[in-house]
Amino acid sequence: MKHTIQELETIANNVRQDIIGELVEAGSGHSAGPLGMADVFVALYFEIMDYDPKNPDHPERDRLILSNGHICPVRYATMAEAGMIPMAELKTLRKLGSRLQGHPERLRLPGIETTSGPLGSGLAQASGYAYAARMDEKKFRIYCICSDGEHDEGNHWEAVMFAGKYKLSNLTVIVDRNNIQIDGFTEDVMPLEPLIEKYRAFGWSAIDIDGHNFQAIMDAVGKAKAVTQKPTVIIAHTIPGKGVKFMEGKFEWHGKIPTPAEAKVALNELRTLGGRIQSEHE
Repeated sequence: MKHTIQELETIANNVRQDIIGELVEAGSGHSAGPLGMADVFVALYFEIMDYDPKNPDHPERDRLILSNGHICPVRYATMAEAGMIPMAELKTLRKLGSRLQGHPERLRLPGIETTSGPLGSGLAQASGYAYAARMDEKKFRIYCICSDGEHDEGNHWEAVMFAGKYKLSNLTVIVDRNNIQIDGFTEDVMPLEPLIEKYRAFGWSAIDIDGHNFQAIMDAVGKAKAVTQKPTVIIAHTIPGKGVKFMEGKFEWHGKIPTPAEAKVALNELRTLGGRIQSEHE
């Protein structure tokens, strides 16, 4: 490991603080999903993915495709913590002319593979990427993050069928199973369970984990790499709004941001969980 579990937990806590700061500066955005996925993003950028933060567009790098682009504050914050973009730039989220828009744009930032936006499209893009990489005999891996709510989209399941048919073992999907979407709880809006059995029925290897357990995240990815005849999905059970008690588990915070007063409460709560790791890019 490059970092201890404790170091990863501290970095993730830093990312959550960065997210709160981004959202308040922007005056708009999404809170619950980004906070819930901080551990997964930190695991990917600091432990799992093969890439160089100083050369983020290296052609042999692992690829990370974010399907549910609205949770981009967590991607931007993690990239800043990794030294890929300046920390100060986080204050420009959603501002006119900023590189940090409300959905990641491929031509604006380093190491961004797709311009995400339409929910349900990311897995199709990732599957095509994985298929082409195999045709070209490339060794890098493709990771795709998607939400549970976008499983309501039919084109997502078309991509599930495609990846299963072509046995895209270089593709690993991580589903943010936080059980909420903009209109309510997923099982009320459009029930998804039994989700893991559905993926297996389409020819996938499927793993169920605690999305806040760094060892579980890394172990699951290790198992995915060992599967040679199937794509792998990791169902990561997360808590929306993780780390901020008044947000945790509440679908109302899907597309809502804290007021300055609420942000102060949130930051004070997060700071009690661990100090920041200072770095040269802060």
